[in-house]
Amino acid sequence: MLEEKLSILKSQFGETEDGTAIEKYTLKNRNGVELNVITYGGRITSLKVPNKVGKLENVVLGHNTIEGYLRADNPFFGALIGRYGNRIANGKFTLNGKDYNLATNDGVNHLHGGVNGFDRVVCTAKAIVGTEDSTLKLTYKSIDGEEGYPGNLDVTVIYKLTKDNSVEVSYEATTDKSTVVNLTQHAYFNLTGDFSKDILNHDVVIDADTYLPVDATLIPTGEIRKVKETPFDFTESKKVEKEINSNNEQLKRGKGYDHCWILNGKNGEMRFVASAYDQTSGRLMEIYSEEPAIQFYTGNFLDGTLPMLNGGTYAHRTGFCLETQHYPDSPNQEKFPSTVLNPGETYSTKTIFKFSIK
Repeated sequence: MLEEKLSILKSQFGETEDGTAIEKYTLKNRNGVELNVITYGGRITSLKVPNKVGKLENVVLGHNTIEGYLRADNPFFGALIGRYGNRIANGKFTLNGKDYNLATNDGVNHLHGGVNGFDRVVCTAKAIVGTEDSTLKLTYKSIDGEEGYPGNLDVTVIYKLTKDNSVEVSYEATTDKSTVVNLTQHAYFNLTGDFSKDILNHDVVIDADTYLPVDATLIPTGEIRKVKETPFDFTESKKVEKEINSNNEQLKRGKGYDHCWILNGKNGEMRFVASAYDQTSGRLMEIYSEEPAIQFYTGNFLDGTLPMLNGGTYAHRTGFCLETQHYPDSPNQEKFPSTVLNPGETYSTKTIFKFSIK
């Protein structure tokens, strides 16, 4: 087998409604693994990795054209999320004695940065082909008051496709006024490579002894609850379907799993945090992160209205998300780790998605 060549290919991916051009970057390593990212929302539109017989297939839900991503009901497919991943209660918080009102886009709550969060902005891109890795650097300046947040926030996100079939996502941000920041990546995975199949047969591990129960609007109650002897225990590998339909009040509120787990290990240190495995294809995805928590979401609100890449539509639970992050609603909950970023400080964190065969 001939060795593939490292490359980054730039192409056009349409334009926004105001005529701004959207670029697509295709990163490829020597194993043939291919990562596609567009400048609209820094979205991963596809990620082709091999199965147990070496067949490369896309394992990330997405669309072929920009129109799918521009839809108001697009559920953050593949997007970079900011300024704040997850929910903030009632779209409000107080910082240094001043009250801030954010855009509300999830009932009464603020979700994933608001109506026009980072998932709906156009980033500036710079591609770098190294000797072993291919890198795409995205930058964006979020202006003071955007979606209600204080401070001019300069954001850099780097996607690196490595020789060992990992996708590294590194985040950095600085501000000129105290603000709150919680960035994450919202790819929907289906390791079968066949999006007509659901993700219930995937085996999942989450290295967390506790999770955050939520109220009826999916805001953490403030309680930290042990996962042991509950459907939220993924400390040992189990299939998603095993307990997802249990008679459990928390699962009913999320219509499945849509909760935040508090990760074992030390916040700020890179360690194994989660994995997903599809036995049929043999694909294993391991996640390593410096973040304190992870949101596991099982595609509960996919309802057959969004077009698939190759015809058809994305049905209920045809993708899952494992979003490394800080706790939801931290700006309103003093007992949660702080997400405040002050002038002179640098927000910096990394998450790695490593793909292999088992």
